[in-house]
Parts: sequence; structure tokens; C-alpha cells
Amino acid sequence: MSQTPVVELCGIDTLFAGRHVHRDLNLRVEAGQIVGLLGGSGSGKTTLLREMLGLLHPNAGSVRLFGFDLNHADPLKQRAVRRRLGMLFQQGALFSALSVFDNIAFPLRELKCLDEDWIRRLVHLKLAMVELETAHGKLMPAELSGGMIKRVALARALALEPELLLLDEPTSGLDPDRSQNFVDLVGALQKELGLTVVMVTHDLNTLAGLATHVAVLADQHIIAFGPKDEVMTVDHPFVTGFFGADRRKLL
Repeated sequence: MSQTPVVELCGIDTLFAGRHVHRDLNLRVEAGQIVGLLGGSGSGKTTLLREMLGLLHPNAGSVRLFGFDLNHADPLKQRAVRRRLGMLFQQGALFSALSVFDNIAFPLRELKCLDEDWIRRLVHLKLAMVELETAHGKLMPAELSGGMIKRVALARALALEPELLLLDEPTSGLDPDRSQNFVDLVGALQKELGLTVVMVTHDLNTLAGLATHVAVLADQHIIAFGPKDEVMTVDHPFVTGFFGADRRKLL
């Protein structure tokens, strides 16, 4: 019997103002895979991440995480499933009125089962995991560079020790050096923690440095899914236009 997939989307239909964004979309992500989700502007990539997170519900179809249907599980089961995933939003989405420490502590405090001493230890551990110092916990988001915002947001996403990590344009807005450093960090953490990762990205270097598999969202559904070298050969205008002459970067 095959292992239960970490993410399984079946027959997803999503409509906004009567217009289909997704139509009969299917995707299966196995444990340990790092899936790069590609698609044109407005194709519904971030919407799909939000449906995996449970922030949005499709008009039809099922979103299963770890075998549980998010749309039909009871509230307690939904909360338990969501604790098994972490989300890094494109701009970090840090709470501007909270310090770095309190941003990372926020999901831990929401559990309402840890005392402040344990929360302090865990926050310092998460800071170290993303290569930040304890002293950085005192800073406010407005005092952080773009690269530090990404690292703090990643630390918060990892606060509850998730099995599934969702990344929305993880290197957007970073210069090439910081982008590569962040890719290296995520790759090292994925190996260390055994994470399954689904990331939206349009950056070839990020895709080359992290992804084990590529899913292409076009024409309202996943038109191709598989290892990078296989997907690059798919005869579709988006695939051809996206990879173009830069296919060698992924080999």
C-alpha cells in the first residue's frame, strides 16, 4: 500500500466573481518532496497555497493534508492538521507592532500549553536555526533588512515544528547573494528536519537550488508535474517561455 501523500488536491474548482481560476485541478505531493509551483501571473498559484493552508475553500473538490480533508474534518481535527504545517508569506507578513521575539512566539503562545520559560527557549532555538542571534529578538520589523525579515518569517513558520512548509515567492525582493543564502538555508533545514515543501516561485535559481519536483499551473489546472528535467521537456507555451534558453540552470 502506498504511503498517504502529504498534500492531495482532487478535482479542485475555484471561482472568483463567476470566473474559474482552477478547474478540475489535481496535485499529489509525497513526503520529503520539494515542489516548485510555477504559473503565469493571475494563474492562481498563491490561491492554491491559501487553499492548502485552509484560508480559502475551493468551490468544489477536496484538499487533503496528511490524509485529512480540510473542508470536512471537525474543527478540532482541522486545528490539529494545521499545526503540522507552516507558511512563509511573500512579504513575510510579520506583525509590525510586535518584536521579532514576539512574532516567533505568537504561534507558541496560541497553543496555551507552554509557559514563558519554554517559549523563550524555543524562540531562541528557532532564531539559531535561521542563523540569527538572540539579540535580534529585541528588534522590531521596521528595523530589519529584507533578508532578515525572510529569516524571521521562516523562524515563525517553523515555530510549531511543522512537517509541511508552504513558501510564497521565498526569495522575492532579495539581491542575488541574499537570495542564494536563503535558498541554502531552506535547503539545509529541509534536510535536517525532513520537511515536505511546496513553494511558489518564478526564480530559476531558487527552483534549481531547492526543487526536487516541478508543478506547472496553466489553463486552470496542473498541466505537468514531475522531476525538473522531465517537466522542462513538456510541449506547452508557458513551459517553453518560462525555461527558454535558461534550461541549463536546472540541469
